[in-house]
Amino acid sequence: MSDIPLNYESMVEGAMRSVVREALQEVSDRGLPGDHHFFITFKTGAPDVEMPANLRAQHPDDITIVLQHQFWNLLVDEAGFSVDLSFGGKREHLYVPFKALVGFVDPTVEFGLQFTRKKGAATAEPGAGGLLAAPEGAAEAPKAAAGEGGQKSAGGVDKIVSLDQFRKK
Repeated sequence: MSDIPLNYESMVEGAMRSVVREALQEVSDRGLPGDHHFFITFKTGAPDVEMPANLRAQHPDDITIVLQHQFWNLLVDEAGFSVDLSFGGKREHLYVPFKALVGFVDPTVEFGLQFTRKKGAATAEPGAGGLLAAPEGAAEAPKAAAGEGGQKSAGGVDKIVSLDQFRKK
């Protein structure tokens, strides 16, 4: 019998990332349905992120991309996704590992996920940051770090789903 406790935090983070993977796979297979669009925030310096050096220099910490009207070649694998987006009139290729994600929002249905990282790694807190760069043709920016959305509380206020609310303080 092992004395090592179950790592529920890691299990939940993995499950949340699989929601993003599945949503992106559906869009890759069938396109965006209706008015759906995604705000995806990720750490630009995370391992295995591929992006043009000029974009990384402009956004050394994190960046929010929008998948809505102008994106091409969306491909999803077990580890991440690649997509071509237009920045400043120039099509650029990105590869984003799911482990680099900070936030994922579909404001059309008021759904959002916010990801945290272990100590020593980057963390995302509700209300920090904002839209750092939006590809051409994107809709208006989200209102919070990972966008507006998540779940509506009883008072009608948007709430980002975050593991922090379940952690012991």
